[in-house]
Amino acid sequence: MTGSLKDKLAINGGTPVRTKPLPTVGGIAGRTFGDEELANLTEVIRSGKLFRFGGHFVQDFEAGLAELIGMKHAVAVTSGTAAVHTALAAIDFEPGDEVIVPPITDMGSIAPILALNGVPVFADVDERTLCMDPAAAAGQVTSRTRAIVAVHLAGNMCDVDALGEVARGCGAALVEDCAQAYLAEDNGRVAGSIGVINAFSLQQSKHISSGDGGAVVTNDPELASKAAMFMDKGWDRVIGGREYLVLGLNYRMNELSGAVATAQIPKVREVVGNRRRWAESLTSQIAGVPNVKPPYVRPGVKHSYWFYPLTWDVDATGVGIGDFCKALAAEGLPAGAGYIQHPIFDTPCMRGRKTYGSSSYPYGQAGRDIVYRNEDVPAACRAMERLAVVPINENFTQEDVNDMAAAIRKVAVAFSG
Repeated sequence: MTGSLKDKLAINGGTPVRTKPLPTVGGIAGRTFGDEELANLTEVIRSGKLFRFGGHFVQDFEAGLAELIGMKHAVAVTSGTAAVHTALAAIDFEPGDEVIVPPITDMGSIAPILALNGVPVFADVDERTLCMDPAAAAGQVTSRTRAIVAVHLAGNMCDVDALGEVARGCGAALVEDCAQAYLAEDNGRVAGSIGVINAFSLQQSKHISSGDGGAVVTNDPELASKAAMFMDKGWDRVIGGREYLVLGLNYRMNELSGAVATAQIPKVREVVGNRRRWAESLTSQIAGVPNVKPPYVRPGVKHSYWFYPLTWDVDATGVGIGDFCKALAAEGLPAGAGYIQHPIFDTPCMRGRKTYGSSSYPYGQAGRDIVYRNEDVPAACRAMERLAVVPINENFTQEDVNDMAAAIRKVAVAFSG
């Protein structure tokens, strides 16, 4: 390395590129909450109707989200995890059914499968997009495959056409996990409009937020009815009476969350538009910087940038992703290493099959011995070893983005010498 450049890094005592904190989704500086949300919340409190079936805001949110995505039905729930759970419950599981999922995702994509007594089966990712590789998914199909969950990681779209072909070929349902991908597009089709029933999150950091919450969307009225009953303890409120027709949980969104979510709907196009603008500006500014690669976006796809995935060439530099991210953070650009540090199945819960007591159920119900090994998902492992999670926020300014680019350039050049 070039000593003089390395010495100038803030992590080595040099002057940081930036000392002013960037806007973050963890506070008001990086969120769009304002008078609209306050007005709706005030209406709810003054009405005294906080339960979803006493007010109108949860229904307003459902109608607004369905229109935004271009689907006929939406069912609001309490979290993105609850949304995945509800979506999968609607397609009628049998114990031991298998669901194909990617190894780079949040536990919220996985826990619902086990909660339904299904078995997660992992298909490797496309190292460029970080999304599930359709060829790998096809290689995991068995007679027990019930669904494929396409996780649009960080706002980048999976190859939904190819995954849809795999799903149709084995009679499985394609379910989109759109928690991080509001208004991402694949050849004009919005994320959440392609699978048979699809999940969204409203957690604090998402493009639309009510602190926590979620929803499923579908064009199928039968799936919508099943989802609505599942989130309401199996209660069919259309026919009336206190009858519980199926096994369900209480995933009902309340009116306070619905009030905030309803106010957020008209703002999301600007949120995503701003994120795209700042991400594209950052990409253009770091073009040619040694040993870093901006996000790869397939032709015809529009990324919605829940975060900005930056790839660092560990092999060429000999500098690990952790050290690279620490150096960026010292320059004033907070960056995380790897999104998750290892495949999601390599967590204590899944590694030890800690499900229902000591039973390891439902693994014993699978039609084959399910073994999770890092060597079976080499692209995912390589990607996580090289991935820097860089924030992108709708409330950034051009100065913010310029400083981010300067920090990346400074660190990359110093570590590439």
